[in-house]
Amino acid sequence: MNKLTNRDIMFLGFMLFSMLFGAGNLIFPAYLGQAVGENVWQAVAGFIISDAGLAVLGMIAIAKSGSLDHLVNRVHPIFALLFPMAIYLAIGPGLAIPRAGSLAYEMGAKPFLPNSIESSPIGLLVYTVLFFSIVFWFAKSPSKLVDRFGKILTPSLLILIGIVAVKALFTDLPGLKEAALSYKEIPIAKGFLDGYQTMDALGALICGIVFTTIFSSKKIDNKTLQVRYLTLFGLICGLLLAFCYVIIAYLGASASIPGNADNGAIVLSTIMHQLFGQGGTVVLGLIFTLACLSVCIGLITACAQYFSAIFPRLSYENWAILLCAVSGVVANLGLSQILKVSVPILGLLYPIAISLIVLGLVHDRLPYNKRPVYVMTLGLVGVFSLIEMVNTAFLNNSLSGFLSFVPMQTMGFGWIIPGVLGFVIGCMIEKVNVKAELVERKAA
Repeated sequence: MNKLTNRDIMFLGFMLFSMLFGAGNLIFPAYLGQAVGENVWQAVAGFIISDAGLAVLGMIAIAKSGSLDHLVNRVHPIFALLFPMAIYLAIGPGLAIPRAGSLAYEMGAKPFLPNSIESSPIGLLVYTVLFFSIVFWFAKSPSKLVDRFGKILTPSLLILIGIVAVKALFTDLPGLKEAALSYKEIPIAKGFLDGYQTMDALGALICGIVFTTIFSSKKIDNKTLQVRYLTLFGLICGLLLAFCYVIIAYLGASASIPGNADNGAIVLSTIMHQLFGQGGTVVLGLIFTLACLSVCIGLITACAQYFSAIFPRLSYENWAILLCAVSGVVANLGLSQILKVSVPILGLLYPIAISLIVLGLVHDRLPYNKRPVYVMTLGLVGVFSLIEMVNTAFLNNSLSGFLSFVPMQTMGFGWIIPGVLGFVIGCMIEKVNVKAELVERKAA
């Protein structure tokens, strides 16, 4: 029976980290730290639970289920088609990949361009063509990702973040300021909700397809062994993510920024200038470029494998080319346009994903016929999240007064009560079904 060496396990854990750690993982904890100030440790704890914690649990749930396809098919065949496709589109060419490409340009190239090119859309166009050409070169051979991630991208990224952490230890930074108004009460809950923006829980659900290919290439067929390995990869990745978030959030909380920063990119630019002077722009550009490049490679690989399996008329390589091209086009719409639509979409997808992960983890303890529990739980969570998304995106929060009567809605977790209600109803339906079957057997 083939097994992975300890070196392979470490490299694959680093690879998962690189696939998840992108631009959002840099800017959102930095902005969170700046906003929460003195409450940074509570907020970053919530952020780590939402991001690294859910990513690890997602990997374990997929490992226990065998694959994402097995997990979603426990609900309904239509759900098994639509929900994974929504995830792949969100973390793929619809949101995450274009956001990473656009941010790589904003932070890694734009500061070094002449004013004439910087203010022109030509600069972004040329950069995205080059950026996604490199992404395609890495992604066109999935079997070689272990070497390319493990030997090139991940160590380089971690070394750069480590340099920043060491420099911060020997720099006299300003003290932690008072938390912004929206972060004063229950900062851990606010940090948890901000963790949605990284999309790592969604990413962890779909990264399994990449590791399935790796297991196949290494001829590791034992399911128990695959579960053990995926759990180890998730734990290594989770620890690395938590380490980075603690550093970035603390630096964000310590930075002295005039006025209010609109986003984490401004926070990071200020921090790097305080730590390294003008050279900080170069270091930050390298960190952003490597982070965005690595996450785009992982996501293009996963999305191309998924879509080539669903629509096999196009080969994996052709899907990779198409996804890179579409992502480049969307990236040229601009970062602000991409970020505008991300919050309501993630507000819809995340509660469903979290509920699915929880059900996958407790699957063995559910009633004999588990489908009613899955259908009712995810159905009510999905309906509530859809109403909340429509209220936020289209109705200008006109339903907020009505929704506020739902417990925990003001904290951003109103979907939990519908989920618990659906779980109870599903268990009751199964109990009634079991009794009906017993009556039929006795009558026969």
